[in-house]
Amino acid sequence: MKNTTTPRKHKPPRLAALDMTLKLDDDVYHRELTRVQQQLRLIQYAYLKSGNSAAIVFEGWDASGKGGTIRCMSAVLDPRSFSVCPFSAPRQYFLDRHYLARFFERLPPRGAISVFDRSWYGRVLVERVEELASPKDWRRAYQEINEFERMLTDHGTRVVKVFLHITPDEQLIRFRNRILDPMKRWKLSFEDFRNRQKWKAYEEAADNMFGETSTPYSPWHAIPANSKKYARVTTLRVIAERLLSGVDLSPAELSDDVIRQAQQHLDIDPAHLSGRKRLID
Repeated sequence: MKNTTTPRKHKPPRLAALDMTLKLDDDVYHRELTRVQQQLRLIQYAYLKSGNSAAIVFEGWDASGKGGTIRCMSAVLDPRSFSVCPFSAPRQYFLDRHYLARFFERLPPRGAISVFDRSWYGRVLVERVEELASPKDWRRAYQEINEFERMLTDHGTRVVKVFLHITPDEQLIRFRNRILDPMKRWKLSFEDFRNRQKWKAYEEAADNMFGETSTPYSPWHAIPANSKKYARVTTLRVIAERLLSGVDLSPAELSDDVIRQAQQHLDIDPAHLSGRKRLID
């Protein structure tokens, strides 16, 4: 009997196929960053109006630029319907439960956008490589994750998944910059250096993850991130494109009652209050 819970695979990315030399000039970067940030603001307003929601997953190497890219979003979005959810090693409460449990409570409500800085993919990345999960558990997790994301998309939550990829040499440069900057030293840990010894194992785990969980309804996007500017703009473009598909960006319509009150109290030409709704006499 055919297993109908396993989705048809989407063509997955591969880390070795990425062009790590891609970059943007400063003028292009600032122009395109401003443009895509404005687009994200419009998308957020449209989601508030439509009730759409989105879960944006950031994975990638240590120092690959996840935090900086997320800040480029949070700098322009209203925090009342936008949240950033960072995840590290689970505490004992969640170790005693299914590994997906701690992510359920951080899923976005209707009309909201949530960013997951690390995610449920830890089961098939760090927990696999560091042998914190048994082979049986992390292999089973591929189907569990696909079913989890199918449940989210069926519920109306768009899932966008981004992996920021850098080379080992670029990571070492960024580690050096962090340790020399007193304001960034907190980001660096012993584990960051130790994990470099397992680079090939993490690459294999990432490529396996792409192959098993890049689906038509929730594809993976692997972004070359040796250039922070290129990675930020490209990542935000991917997010905007995924969130924008099929969404009406026109402003929310005012109710007749609000238009009447605006005419009565604010000395505003009603023609400026609505592009489509009939004007109130």
